[in-house]
Amino acid sequence: MPGPEVMDAAAAAFGMLASPTRLQIVWILAAGECDVTGLAEQVGGTLPAVSQHLAKLRLAGLVRSRREGRRQVYLVDDPYLAAVVRIMVSQLSAQDLPEDSGAADLSAVGGSRLGRGLARGRIV
Repeated sequence: MPGPEVMDAAAAAFGMLASPTRLQIVWILAAGECDVTGLAEQVGGTLPAVSQHLAKLRLAGLVRSRREGRRQVYLVDDPYLAAVVRIMVSQLSAQDLPEDSGAADLSAVGGSRLGRGLARGRIV
């Protein structure tokens, strides 16, 4: 059984994804990098609202950003998180996962925090 600290961290991560907009942002970023303007267009939100969601996701360690010229580009910080979101959303939408989605092969997440927790048997 995972320890309380692992359960607390998992609950916090899932809590961040409890917002449909934040979940949609992670879904989009799981497919590739995007700036706040592109994310706002895709989720149908305003720039300030999407920026606030991104700030919360970044503080929680679920996404990160990098500078690309004059703009800030966002990406999913943990490939395992992207896989979990893809699996959950695909299951709920009753669509098969594309073979190249990376969700079926979790070996790519070995270096991530969640991947290390899985490998150590602390996250099941």
